[in-house]
Amino acid sequence: MREYVAVPADFSVPDDWSCVQSAYDRAARTPDHVAFRRPVDGRWVDVTDREFADTVRAVGRGLVAAGIEPGDRVALLCSTRYEWNVIDFAIWSTGGVTVPIYDSSSAEQVRWIMEDSGARLILVETDEQAGTAREGTDGLDHVRDILVIDGAGTPAIDALVASGEGVDPSVLDERRAGMDADSPATLIYTSGTTGRPKGCMLTHRNFMSETLSILETPFHRYLREDASTVMFLPLAHVLARAITYAGFHAGVQIVHSSDLINLVDTFGEMRPHYILAVPRVFQKVFTKAQATAQDGGKLKAWIFAKATETAVAYSKANRGPGKVGPLLKARHALFTKLVYGKLVAALGGRCEVAISGGAPLGERLTHFFDGIGVNIFEGYGLTETCAAITVNTPDAMRIGSVGQPLPGCAVRIATDGEVEVSGPVVTAGYWGNEKATAESFADGWFRTGDLGSLDEDGFLTITGRKKEIIVTAGGKNVAPNQLEDALRADPLISEAVCVGDGKPFISVLLTLDPEALERWKAYREKSGSLYELLSDADMIEHLDQSISRANRTVSHTESIKKYHVLPDQFTEETGELTASLKVKRNVVHQKFAAQIEDLYS
Repeated sequence: MREYVAVPADFSVPDDWSCVQSAYDRAARTPDHVAFRRPVDGRWVDVTDREFADTVRAVGRGLVAAGIEPGDRVALLCSTRYEWNVIDFAIWSTGGVTVPIYDSSSAEQVRWIMEDSGARLILVETDEQAGTAREGTDGLDHVRDILVIDGAGTPAIDALVASGEGVDPSVLDERRAGMDADSPATLIYTSGTTGRPKGCMLTHRNFMSETLSILETPFHRYLREDASTVMFLPLAHVLARAITYAGFHAGVQIVHSSDLINLVDTFGEMRPHYILAVPRVFQKVFTKAQATAQDGGKLKAWIFAKATETAVAYSKANRGPGKVGPLLKARHALFTKLVYGKLVAALGGRCEVAISGGAPLGERLTHFFDGIGVNIFEGYGLTETCAAITVNTPDAMRIGSVGQPLPGCAVRIATDGEVEVSGPVVTAGYWGNEKATAESFADGWFRTGDLGSLDEDGFLTITGRKKEIIVTAGGKNVAPNQLEDALRADPLISEAVCVGDGKPFISVLLTLDPEALERWKAYREKSGSLYELLSDADMIEHLDQSISRANRTVSHTESIKKYHVLPDQFTEETGELTASLKVKRNVVHQKFAAQIEDLYS
């Protein structure tokens, strides 16, 4: 068993801490500092620390008037927007516990979370979601009300502020005094790639430990009072919520956006100093730039291809033991003027760092962005670790790894290769599920279910999921992630799911990116169905080459022998993806059992 303990934490969370205290402290310390910018009637309006804290208190009094008692759970089904943070902090101000629900959730999913958590109130964003919530809570006597944030009636925020006017402000001070750092702050229901989601309990100590540990790393240079960020990932996910909380605590100006279609325009207007994204966002930025170059003719396509090669080579030389040679340096300077500046501008023009999480980014894409001057730092964590527990930093980065443990945290590799973690960011367990809690811990260490390795400097590399290991008929254990990550690096491929459990060899199911496919159609001057396109020898050759590149990352016995392209995308609505866009392998295997069997017939 290999273990790596990070540097000791130079912080401690006071035992009487609660996360809402950050709002109160900032209002007292920097009342006129702009904490948020929110859209009002087509324009952006500043929200100061004092205004935010006052709104949190007013809404909190409204929740008290609605009957919320300390320890009560309150559900929040809403996209990423300013009101999400207001309501979250207001729930904390009452001593309550926030239960996030993805805004895309079905009535059945809402029902499970409301029933399991015992939430007494649910706030939703739209009237349509209110209908889903009514269907999902029908017959649940403990649910008192459904409030709509942005519907046809009085907005929930305004209604709560009005109803709370008769509540003595001292009630919130009493509630605050009755809480401590180990009180639950939230129940976050895990995505549930298999089985029913479990309610992960995170405390105020967990959230504050995550914040303070991040601020002890070199990232404190970017989370500062004169910096800004655009938060567009779902706040129902722990990663976006924890990084938003850390930014707010540090004084970063935060802009929310759920308009992913016009995200580049928002970046251009807000010019964020740092962004948090998932790999798909960075892949889209690269793919769009590549497509634009290809649409401009053979010369521009050739220039972009050479610029890509140069960026990757420059990053590898810069990060490696050698030096950047004069010829590579000259090529890099040329492409900085011709290509790279436009990509940097697409992120707003002053993005100093980017943080990627949720899934592996891939070494080539990381090297590409690193080579153009946008440092993307990958980290690793789960809902159970309150977001990141390891991270690459500006002062300690090893591309291909997910970094070193945060201050005060530790990572070890069990004898079977499983990654186990400990530290103040780790959950105390699952809501009302002692069996799952006991199964997830070994002598105080949380069993992540991921497989990985630690190098001599404590950089962690994730190699797969313990439960996703494929055992072929020949007894070969194959971790599919490495193959799938390599395939998804192809702009044409959207998803890749390896199969082969109990079979003589590995095969893969593929879905193709719709935008890339449209460009392929235009480029080839073809029309018709996906299967007509796949009869095109050029398309088949392209996919064959992609499979070959992926196979070069593994041994011959682990390599893919056959593939099948599915006609439709994986989506949350059709059941193949979780709300956080992870593939539900069991669903894919069940839905496409016939196609899988055909690969071995």
